[in-house]
Amino acid sequence: MITVVGGGFAGVEAAWAIASRGERVRLFEMRPLKETGAHKTSLLAELVCSNSFKSRLATSPAGQLKAEMIGLGSIVLPTGERHSVPGGEALCVDRDAFATDITATIEGHPLIEVVREEFTPEMAQGLLAAGECLVIATGPLTSRPLGEWLAELTGRKHLYFYDAVSPTVDASTIDRNIVFAQSRYDKGGDDYLNCPFEKDSYLAFVHELVHAERALPHGVAAEEETLEKIKYFAGCTPIEAIAEGGERSLAFGNFKPVGLTDPRTGRRPYAVLQLRPENKEKTLYSLVACQNRLKWGEQKRVFHMVPGLENAEFVRFGVIHRNTYIDSPKVLTPWMEMRDAPGLFIAGQITGVEGYVESAAMGIYAGIAALRRLRGQQQVAPPRPCAYGSLVSHLQDDTPREFAPMNINWGLFPDPETAIRDKQVKREWKLSQARDAFDDWKDSLA
Repeated sequence: MITVVGGGFAGVEAAWAIASRGERVRLFEMRPLKETGAHKTSLLAELVCSNSFKSRLATSPAGQLKAEMIGLGSIVLPTGERHSVPGGEALCVDRDAFATDITATIEGHPLIEVVREEFTPEMAQGLLAAGECLVIATGPLTSRPLGEWLAELTGRKHLYFYDAVSPTVDASTIDRNIVFAQSRYDKGGDDYLNCPFEKDSYLAFVHELVHAERALPHGVAAEEETLEKIKYFAGCTPIEAIAEGGERSLAFGNFKPVGLTDPRTGRRPYAVLQLRPENKEKTLYSLVACQNRLKWGEQKRVFHMVPGLENAEFVRFGVIHRNTYIDSPKVLTPWMEMRDAPGLFIAGQITGVEGYVESAAMGIYAGIAALRRLRGQQQVAPPRPCAYGSLVSHLQDDTPREFAPMNINWGLFPDPETAIRDKQVKREWKLSQARDAFDDWKDSLA
């Protein structure tokens, strides 16, 4: 039997990878016995941030990673497809239906035992002392006792940053006389709604956003952290922090209006805040890239300044929660096993990858690696050119720097030895190399 700790994306993928290959799994999830402050239910694989699983395009970095995950037997991606909601080129899901399905599937597997109990360092020590395999997949909200144990085990202080969640509004309270449906350059249909700013309304919004009252990160005492010390992953930088970079920083970034035309004026708006459906029925919409650390009353006041959201009802406000990850290049093997603790594997976001898809991918990988150890099989690290190899390369890169989480992206895939100037041709070459490399690796794991 292999023990997996954490019922998030990485945990369920690790458990599924092990059980689907014929080995028993004990999966620990502390909710609802102990809450995290960010989760709302006791369901496995609950989405606490965006409901997007990245691009559906097979020619994108995320598309290649997802193809490789499917090849290894992912449970998350097929379930996501069954509960998809409109999202343009992205795979977006109905969060409740998705998590409910995942929970039922995992709990119904005859080789998986779900234990609703907080996993402790003492339990970990006992399992490792007995020579058993353990997969830690506790994610960004690792409990303090387990986090402290991992910090002691690695011999270095945890690295961490704070993630941010965007607000969600009731679709029926959006002013459709102002807000219009269109995807940029008309790619992906009209799944997105757009709130168009004129210059004056945009500048007024930015002013209030920058000067709004902030809240301390969720679950962090004022004496433990101050706002000035908070470190954010670039992809989840709070909107007000971006706005502080200059009054036009949002217009050139999150709110860029390129590829959009306001049907009321027949021209491109000065800036646009986009809304994305949160469920199949399109009764809920999230404010795209509007994660923030404002107090809830301030969020309501400031976001009501957005054209079309003047009377919007918020069903969820943005929150900040702590994310924890280890210095993987210093402490993990290429197959996610702790170098100084044989039998202990780390999976998911805590390894230093960022995003639902990446976390789930590393769950599959760690689960397979733990199973191979249990069965006495040689570990086979993924080849560098494939998406898995590119992520693992990031986690093994010991170049002197401040190690930080990373999404799958073109920059992680290796460049050709002979330079290719045409960007599209270069990307096609990378994808070709990735597909061939993955096929060979998959065969070696059989």
